[in-house]
Amino acid sequence: MQFTEQISSLIRGCFCLMGFIIWPFTFITAQQTDTTTTQHLKEVSVTAPRSGKEISPGQKMSEKELSRLGTHSVADAIRFFSGVQIKDYGGIGGLKTVDIRSMGSNHTGVFYDGIELGNAQNGQVDLGKFSLDNMEEIALYNGQKSNIFQPAKDFGSAGSIYLTSLKPKFAPGEKSHAKATIKTGSFGLFNPSVLWQQKISAHTALSLSSEWINATGRYKYTYKKYDAQNGLAYDTSDYRRNSDINAVRVEAGLNGTIKGGEWNTKIYYYESARGLPGFIVNNVFGHIDRLWDRSFFVQSSFRKEITPRYSILLNGKYAYDYTHYKTQDTAQFPANNHYYQYEMYFSLAQQYALTNWWTLSLSSDLQWNKLNANLQHFSYPTRYTTLIAAASAVNFKRFSAQASLLGTLVNETVKANSAAPYQQKFTPAVFLSWQPFPTPDLKVRSFYKRIFRMPTFNDLYYTEIGNHLLKPEFATQYDAGITWNRTFTGKWLSAAGIEIDAYYNEVTDKIVAVPGQNQFIWTMMNLGKVKIKGIDAKINGSWLVKQQLQLNAKATYTFQQALDYTDPKQGYYGQQIAYIPRHSGTLLLAAGYKSWEANYSFIYTGERYNGKDNAADNYVPAWYTSDISFGKQFQYKRIHVHVTAQVNNLANQFYEIVQSYPMPGRNYRFIIAVNI
Repeated sequence: MQFTEQISSLIRGCFCLMGFIIWPFTFITAQQTDTTTTQHLKEVSVTAPRSGKEISPGQKMSEKELSRLGTHSVADAIRFFSGVQIKDYGGIGGLKTVDIRSMGSNHTGVFYDGIELGNAQNGQVDLGKFSLDNMEEIALYNGQKSNIFQPAKDFGSAGSIYLTSLKPKFAPGEKSHAKATIKTGSFGLFNPSVLWQQKISAHTALSLSSEWINATGRYKYTYKKYDAQNGLAYDTSDYRRNSDINAVRVEAGLNGTIKGGEWNTKIYYYESARGLPGFIVNNVFGHIDRLWDRSFFVQSSFRKEITPRYSILLNGKYAYDYTHYKTQDTAQFPANNHYYQYEMYFSLAQQYALTNWWTLSLSSDLQWNKLNANLQHFSYPTRYTTLIAAASAVNFKRFSAQASLLGTLVNETVKANSAAPYQQKFTPAVFLSWQPFPTPDLKVRSFYKRIFRMPTFNDLYYTEIGNHLLKPEFATQYDAGITWNRTFTGKWLSAAGIEIDAYYNEVTDKIVAVPGQNQFIWTMMNLGKVKIKGIDAKINGSWLVKQQLQLNAKATYTFQQALDYTDPKQGYYGQQIAYIPRHSGTLLLAAGYKSWEANYSFIYTGERYNGKDNAADNYVPAWYTSDISFGKQFQYKRIHVHVTAQVNNLANQFYEIVQSYPMPGRNYRFIIAVNI
């Protein structure tokens, strides 16, 4: 009860803060209108902040592509990018994290509407918390987004995922949009969502989005365990237990334009209660662990061209996260843990164009993180982070280059025990792009980047496990690639593209957990060194047949050799690290004819190992799934209805992404979306 009152008070306070942030922008907008005369205003579409020229455009999926996929969460959609591995612990409510090019999920930055989503406690961002019903675009960048006009945080990850929510856009004469969607199907799924967009003035628009997910998560699975010496150890068929979820997401956004710029403010709230079905082992098929979590943040962004050459970008954010984990699985180690995370963030980015081909930028970020818990002997850490990024870009007709230097200063304090030492690191990056021929079809690109990640609060301070003397984990990246894209006019092949990248990554001082005095007490240490070689390939094409039949195809392939070079004395020295397949790929096929559409998707993940030692006992076989969907659109005046039927895991394959966490077999989903 007390916590609910605190949340209510916090929300009221943040709405006041939102009004305080919005007020000067509204005043600026009002100043642009002469109220003594009648003005005929043009219709204005509110759009995302303008970005500079990108050397490496990254991999992207638009709203239309995401709608065709029919996937449930952001994590499901990201599977179709090359070089990406998703860790999925099963079911609708299972934790879903992303690993780009085998460097670990903690080296991946996730940004929502331009501001990073953080988790100082364990570094994991659960992508399952973000729905596709309110998503305009998902983009993935290796290295970093090659646009120097951005906050310093954007320079601070080895790979980045950018989630962009739907921005209100209105045709002449329109003042509002409404969308209602209902998803239902297997596992007791009931998932309604609503989206409302309202034009407040020619320069300001409001959007409200809400979603409810309720599911039993109960699905049948078959689990087989093989012993290297004796063959099949056991073969079990059962239903997944304790995998229910009940979650609510609410978002509100206010977007506006001013002369030479734009601004936006967003409030986000997510609350869930779910079961954690746990791992499957012999004679242990169900767990009773429960997890409750609440996430809240308010953020705002403001961009303006002060002069034709000088621009500023301001970002601010406050976030609060609460997690309650409870288990009674064992009498030895029962848990009833409560965690409270707090974050405040402010950023100022400046860009100055020296000439029409040479641009400079300087970004400064300040961030404050705090973690409280109800654990005994807890450290209660507070982290102060300062980031300063200086960057320069030159853009010619056929050659572009960008270079940046990021300085990171981290200081921590604790109420108990010992604090981690002060950290001061400087990391560079260089990006190059060259167009060898006069036509822009073919481009060659490359980049070098060195970056590090700070140990999480759990790494440093978790009771009896954390090590406050841990050093940061460093990653060095090298990449070289080619891109060929071409559109064709008046031909059945309307567009085609090919992208190929070869890369080498090296991770040093990798943070790993090693056993301590007994098997229950572990400690965190800097032991790891991983060398990663890989190839990413993407090919796509579009065909227009008889003007009304549209065909699209996209395929990706990834080869990764991620080898452990930690300790030459160990038998696993030089072997593939856990859960990284050497081969993986995806295929997307889409067809549209008049108001009908059909889609097919295929995902393949090759064989891999669930431990450091690539032994037969740790072998995990390859898995692949096929999904198919059919859709029909109906139009009546302003009402647009889209009906979709899906069959996922068409072949009913039983597989695991994480060992002992079985994934669902064949399942069904039905979607009805109404736009007004």
